[in-house]
Amino acid sequence: MMRFFTALTLAACLPLGLQAQDNDPASRPDAGASLRGDDPDLRANRGLSSRPGSIVVLRGLDKVTARTRDFEIPIGESVEFGALTITAQYCRKRPPEETPETYAFLQVVDRRTDGFGVDIAGEMVYSGWMFASRPAQNPLEHAIYDVWVLDCRP
Repeated sequence: MMRFFTALTLAACLPLGLQAQDNDPASRPDAGASLRGDDPDLRANRGLSSRPGSIVVLRGLDKVTARTRDFEIPIGESVEFGALTITAQYCRKRPPEETPETYAFLQVVDRRTDGFGVDIAGEMVYSGWMFASRPAQNPLEHAIYDVWVLDCRP
């Protein structure tokens, strides 16, 4: 009697779909397919929604003089800002219908002189990604200068 009562209680607690097990594989949903449908990299006919840019727009701050300067750098080229040489390697901007984000891969070299005005080998002070929406996440850590991403243009 106890065994019958336990089986009856267990059957009453299970959802209706789990009470009757169907052993036909064609009738069961493929869990892997539903998980793969959530993976943005595996969606069929779905590429990246943004395109790489050709010009990075940056803003630089000289902390000594408290002056800012906006400048544009074509991808693969460099610009000098104070004692820094900033090279833009890549940038991308999401389209307006998605969560806004602009990011760029930058390399920054602090130029050095020997005291007589002759340039010597500079020091790489930054090489990495900067994000326009989170400038403090991967900042350029320099005593005199701050640099951050504003935009990426085609």
